Amino acid sequence: MSRGAPGPAGGISRRELLGGALAVLTLPVLRGCTGDRPARPPAASSSSRPAPARADDGTPIVPVPPLAASTVDADGVRVFQLRARAGTTEFRPGTATPTWGYEGAYLGPTLRARRGETVPVEVVNELLEDTTLHWHGMELPGAADGGPHAPIPAGGSSWPTWTVAQPAATLWYHPHPHGSTTVQVLRGLAGAFLVDDPADGPAAPPGLPAEYGVDDVPLLLQDPRFTADGRIDEDPRTAIGPLGDAVLVNGVAGGCLPVTTPLVRLRVVNASPARVHALAAADGRELVLVGTDGGLLAAPVPVRSVRLSPGERAEVVVGLAPGERLRLVSAPPDLGLLPQLAAPYGAAGTLPLLELRAAAALRPSPELPAVLADVPPPDPGVASGERAFQLSAGRIDGRTHDPARIDLRVPLGATEIWTVTSGHEQPHSFHPHGVRFRVLSVGGAPPPPELAGWKDTVYVPPRTPLRLLVHFAQPADERAPFMYHCHVLWHEDQGMMGQFVVESP
Repeated sequence: MSRGAPGPAGGISRRELLGGALAVLTLPVLRGCTGDRPARPPAASSSSRPAPARADDGTPIVPVPPLAASTVDADGVRVFQLRARAGTTEFRPGTATPTWGYEGAYLGPTLRARRGETVPVEVVNELLEDTTLHWHGMELPGAADGGPHAPIPAGGSSWPTWTVAQPAATLWYHPHPHGSTTVQVLRGLAGAFLVDDPADGPAAPPGLPAEYGVDDVPLLLQDPRFTADGRIDEDPRTAIGPLGDAVLVNGVAGGCLPVTTPLVRLRVVNASPARVHALAAADGRELVLVGTDGGLLAAPVPVRSVRLSPGERAEVVVGLAPGERLRLVSAPPDLGLLPQLAAPYGAAGTLPLLELRAAAALRPSPELPAVLADVPPPDPGVASGERAFQLSAGRIDGRTHDPARIDLRVPLGATEIWTVTSGHEQPHSFHPHGVRFRVLSVGGAPPPPELAGWKDTVYVPPRTPLRLLVHFAQPADERAPFMYHCHVLWHEDQGMMGQFVVESP
């Protein structure tokens, strides 16, 4: 199918952000991973992805996903193309692992659009089986959402089109075919989608690192397990699905990322099917959280770690001294489980993510702004109704997914309070499509700072009710309803999912 071309005063200083960085041991600079990152390849199709470039000491260099090509016509319509295809990736030297990707062999390019732009995406399925493409976190009509009701057959294509109608945020895209989402994501079908807001200006807002690939870098986390012959092991193995023994960052395990500025903004996407990560610095220093799933926080928040369940995102700013190295890790997350269940569900050990390696001379960074976005406190008084959801073993409210059943009907424009509770000892995350929400309370207490902004996915600890304030601004009918589900992908595939329509009152 074809289509015609279409640091202000009061901010956080670098000295404050670095904290004790200058007091700790500063390691020698490593040539080859301090500003010598190879040029980003174009977002063109490829049947194979070679082994990553390496630093002088042999450490693989974490690549920056290329920006997806697009065309913009006089009416502001921005057109993308994404081709899902099979290929091979060299995760280990000399071993070609079968993988899938968009516009390449593994993962996909970063799409970037501005609030107010109309975005058509030509999605071409060059695989040998059906797929879909879901825009995770995007507020858009159900007809463009890409859920299980929108299959793209092998050899077919689709044209989801919508107008971007939300503030700046780090979103992502991935397949959503019922029963095979886990395998398709595990094979590599995932990518970032960045929304910019013209109201923020080019620096979004001024002082926040915003030069893509230099001081503003998306990091997609996945944790596949490999078989002896180098293939991705797709066996679920656990009650929450596949858990790997290493974490790939943009497709690279144990890599380094060269840094050329004192402050670097990392947009972290948990694209793992089941693992809950706790992003942290190996030396225990504070990171500065500036954004979560649905956009920027009201102000920067220093944190020791950020818990990310499958599907969640976080934007953190990290401060480095010239010549410094800093390892980021996936620390054991607090899942609220019985202690004996931490190891079986991947929450008992620390896994390396990547090492940030600063150049000997760094280009100056402005101070972080004290105010990032207008995020007023949520007002539960605007809610017109309440609903409760009980997550249990493979079910929501005692039922598994039925594509012919509409579970909820919500008036368009309504705001509701949804209370979500997990009733058993397994990790779950909750994700409703087509909306953003605010967390009102966690177990009756105010949400911690990392849950105080806009969200679209949230971890649900056992026996701990979460009250969410959800606004429904986009329509969805019975032909293409929105989904709500556990974002532990194996649970989703097993039917831990419901669907709802949003209709004019």
